[in-house]
Amino acid sequence: MTMTTTSNQISPGSTLSIDGKIYRVETSVRVTVAKGVPFIKTKLKNLMSDEVIEKNFKVDQEVEEVTLSERRLEFLYLEGKDYLFLDIDSLDNVTVSADVVGDKVNYLKEGIEIKALFYGDTIFSIELPQFLELMVIKLEDMKSKVSVSNATKIGILETGAKIEVPLFIEVGDIIKVDTHLGEYVQRI
Repeated sequence: MTMTTTSNQISPGSTLSIDGKIYRVETSVRVTVAKGVPFIKTKLKNLMSDEVIEKNFKVDQEVEEVTLSERRLEFLYLEGKDYLFLDIDSLDNVTVSADVVGDKVNYLKEGIEIKALFYGDTIFSIELPQFLELMVIKLEDMKSKVSVSNATKIGILETGAKIEVPLFIEVGDIIKVDTHLGEYVQRI
């Protein structure tokens, strides 16, 4: 859904459509200069590319605010260069491009439930659960010297992700991983 509003009403968290691209407002500040015209200074995050830009708006300038919908999807499999998901509520298949998935592919496995932000039928971003339980399928030694305070090795997970794990972790162990930080949490 799209509605026209003014730049005075822009607030962090709102979503704008500018030149056919969708941006989330990160910051919004009204700037008043001594001898000039006041304006609204914003930082905007492109929801497709994650690029952050700065943009100024005139006071009372019309802007196009959009409403994104959030849907729950379950990962099914890779289909060509795209990823096939199941919409949990409608049971429709949804194709998500590799550009939108990005490096989150390192934590995708069949059956994982994610949140997706839609504008109409277009997906702008996906969000993984913060914690996942994944199996270690291979281990590599660290290239650098191991010290007592740095006693880790590289674990390769069933999804292909590589993360540092403690020395006691073995192939076949299930570990809890923080997908937002890409870090080991605990052995399950």
